[in-house]
Amino acid sequence: MIPTENRYRFVRTDSFNEDFRSLVALLDRDLSERDGTDHSFYAQFNGIATIKHAIVAYDQDTPIGSGAIKEWQTGSVEVKRMFVLPEYRGRGIALQLLKELEQWALVLGYGTCVLETGKRQPEAIALYEKAGYRRIPNYGQYEGVENSCCFEKKLPVE
Repeated sequence: MIPTENRYRFVRTDSFNEDFRSLVALLDRDLSERDGTDHSFYAQFNGIATIKHAIVAYDQDTPIGSGAIKEWQTGSVEVKRMFVLPEYRGRGIALQLLKELEQWALVLGYGTCVLETGKRQPEAIALYEKAGYRRIPNYGQYEGVENSCCFEKKLPVE
């Protein structure tokens, strides 16, 4: 495994960043294939027009991964749009992206991260569990949705 701290860089940006938009388009294609007919339900909650806090991971000048946070409730953010190019998976990049998002959330004054992922994304579920997220009842628009898995993590105050 290539150490992420030496090879990759993580840039804070927003939803106007073209690299972020390109990665999200690839993510949406992947999710469309995985979710099938359920995709249109999830797509309505994944717009990026107003995301103020996004991170793009780079291998030199090549965008290879993305993630974002947006306020969910007072004191908490929702992790959104997590994606790493298939050829870069298994190198710890997604975990580092998630840590970078959590650090940014703390700087912004948030103490909790929540997120939703689908049962058809076992690698995402494994990532969140490895990162210390715990399963919670489905929240908000995901209540009662059979394919959704929701998670939460209380961020450590540094």
